[in-house]
Amino acid sequence: MKKTLIKNAKVVNEGTITNCDILLNGNYIEKISSSISDANATVIDAKGNYVLPGIIDDQVHFREPGLTHKGNIATESKAAVAGGITTFMEQPNTNPQTTTIEKLEEKFAVAKESSYANYSFLFGGTNDNLEELKKLDKNACSGVKLFLGSSTGNMLVDNEVVIEKIFSNTEMVISAHCEDETTIRKNMATYKEKYGDNIPIEYHPIIRSTEACYLSSSKAIALAEKTGARLHVFHLSTGKETSLFRNDIPLKDKKITAEVCVHHLWFSDEDYKEKGTLIKWNPAVKTAEDRSMLWDALLDDRIDVIATDHAPHTFEEKDNVYTKAPSGGPLVQHVLPAMLEKVLDGTITIERMVEKMCHNPAILFQIEKRGYIKEGYFADLVIVDTNSPWQVSKSNILYKCGWSPFEDYTFKSKISHTFVNGHLAYENGVVSEQKNAHRLTFNR
Repeated sequence: MKKTLIKNAKVVNEGTITNCDILLNGNYIEKISSSISDANATVIDAKGNYVLPGIIDDQVHFREPGLTHKGNIATESKAAVAGGITTFMEQPNTNPQTTTIEKLEEKFAVAKESSYANYSFLFGGTNDNLEELKKLDKNACSGVKLFLGSSTGNMLVDNEVVIEKIFSNTEMVISAHCEDETTIRKNMATYKEKYGDNIPIEYHPIIRSTEACYLSSSKAIALAEKTGARLHVFHLSTGKETSLFRNDIPLKDKKITAEVCVHHLWFSDEDYKEKGTLIKWNPAVKTAEDRSMLWDALLDDRIDVIATDHAPHTFEEKDNVYTKAPSGGPLVQHVLPAMLEKVLDGTITIERMVEKMCHNPAILFQIEKRGYIKEGYFADLVIVDTNSPWQVSKSNILYKCGWSPFEDYTFKSKISHTFVNGHLAYENGVVSEQKNAHRLTFNR
């Protein structure tokens, strides 16, 4: 078994920062101690930099199968590893959609051959696949995804009887995209009548409004409370929605949880003027006040997880009039440097950032032996230098689509090393072509 010894690490784990060494043996962390020697180990000097658990991203769209001109599991997982993400959960709105067990297993087969990061997938619920969902083993994948608002690959579930049956018939986490379609269609008709297809992008958060988000989220939560379902609301975008969630019980005991994405914590509607459709997401980036309220909810534990909703489209697709420009953007390579900016400016501590990006996804989805730096756990680790500025440019973007909403931004922090199951998958700008990714396992 190959051994690696990380020396002079500043380990961030479970709310503490500890100066220590870490010995990796094969896929696992063998020993954590103040000083370790091992003549058989390859030594990597962390130089007093932070060592974090690998980031677990609970929401990505890697576009395979069927949309691979935008990205695929290989290209996007490679970018993820360069961004310190060692584990991802990919969404079902591909072509064909991941709405049968057969299609789910086909995705796993592709990832086994091509993924650079650990992987699992969400099974898509639809208006007519309840019987297939009932056959799904609760440990087979990350969970179930419901689109209660339409997005790329339209998988809208709008039959309320079916939604209640899905909530009542699975023990798995149900992750939901919550936007009320009736409200959005009404708003869209109003602005399309006024502007045609060329609606100014600034109206996006008014079309996909606070009311649309709140109405859908509140209905989903009420249904979860009625049925006892385990509900996880993806990508909160409004301050109003944060009032729907609790912070008075531990995460492991919560039946209803929430996620926020980096773009809703970073951008506001003031950025549409410069970024245009490049920051068109569903749900929409909203006001600076919404952003501030999302931060408040994240820091007081009403919001449990930070993710990306990485959803690449080609620049040509995005560079279109409003009605023709798809929603979504690439984020996995830049989420950790972006969040470290917020650590450095005092918005969030690095310990809390690790809790929201590593520990909590592992707890929420009951992932086996990941999300922490512990002896006996898988050696998914990231070394970051918080004093190594670099500028995002086309020359260092790894996404297949070739662009980033962070283009030209200079981050203060750089990822120097990423380990996936003990394998040095990324080092100083270079991703190893050797893969050591595993399918996620769960303790349910």
